Amino acid sequence: MFYNAALKRTTLQPYDMALFWVVTGLLALGLVMVYSSSISIAEARTANHSAQHYLLRHSVSLLIAITAAMALFRLPSAAWQKAAPILFLVSTALLVLVFVPGIGREVKGSWRWISLGPLGNFQPSELMKLATVIYAADYTVRKAALMGSIQKGFLPMFLVMLLITGLLQMEPDLGATLVIVAIAMGILFLGGLNLRLFLFLLVLVVLGVITLVQANPYRLVRMMNFMDPWGDPLGAGYQVTHALMAVGRGGWLGVGLGESVEKLAYLPEAHTDFLIAILGEELGALGIVVVMGLFAWVIWRAISIGWQASLMGRNFQALVAQGVAVWLGAQCFINIGVNLGALPAKGLTLPLMSYGGSGLLVNCLAIALVLRVDYENRLLMRGGRPA
Repeated sequence: MFYNAALKRTTLQPYDMALFWVVTGLLALGLVMVYSSSISIAEARTANHSAQHYLLRHSVSLLIAITAAMALFRLPSAAWQKAAPILFLVSTALLVLVFVPGIGREVKGSWRWISLGPLGNFQPSELMKLATVIYAADYTVRKAALMGSIQKGFLPMFLVMLLITGLLQMEPDLGATLVIVAIAMGILFLGGLNLRLFLFLLVLVVLGVITLVQANPYRLVRMMNFMDPWGDPLGAGYQVTHALMAVGRGGWLGVGLGESVEKLAYLPEAHTDFLIAILGEELGALGIVVVMGLFAWVIWRAISIGWQASLMGRNFQALVAQGVAVWLGAQCFINIGVNLGALPAKGLTLPLMSYGGSGLLVNCLAIALVLRVDYENRLLMRGGRPA
């Protein structure tokens, strides 16, 4: 039934136009909210006090991201599979380069960026998310018959992800670590990893997170403060309490676009990590629910496109599309959860919407992967063949 419904759609469109337009809507709303939430900080921080500083930079990043996504869409999915090991090795090398003096850049005690001079900074952990999707999908397809074996199926991927986790913790970046581990685990599970091995891995991840939190006094303070952010509203609970005040002030329908008070240098990272809080203040709880609904729909479509590919025996493509769904789902869940005070504060942006060139670029590339899988599915249904 699903297959027949998909077949009817292919006679009308070359790819999922609804998905394309929903993603375009999220990108456009993100552009508007980045401008609205960054006006005050742009006027205060930039040399010429330009209110449009972050808007212009975000617009350039968006243009580059869309151009790169269009180029990636033209590549057949078979090319991604061939390039999977190379992309993963390059991404790993970039994670190492952030620690090289003169190349890596330290911000607020974290080494997460590579300086590109006047072009800004690049965050390798964002590229690693994309690389993990493609590499884990390729690995799972190649090792499909060995997914029940600890030594031949589970252990090699586990050791690789342990290396990546180690590099990310040296930065440190727990948020990116959680998303990347979620991607790898999700793809392995969907690819047929033995359930007992998956549950064992899940226990290891939970124990690992607990260990990382306990080993870092700052993280431990954040975790304790999460239980009662109002206990230290001017210290560790500052961001969370101001995010909650922003959402609370917005009520159901918001105070109006551009009318946020919290963005006036009260809520740190208003245009990046806490964009959804400003959106809630200006567009209300209704605005947050709409954004959550749009992301849920994008994630559902990625899962459906992957399922369709699996029905056609295109296992690598299926895992890529569903891996992107896991990625977007995990990152949205963490970011929105932090903004609403449901999760401890983490430095993680909202996909497709928050300010940040690296994140915006890889998010658009991820959507291009999903659209390409859908395009090839429909092409095959019409009797064609991907290039």
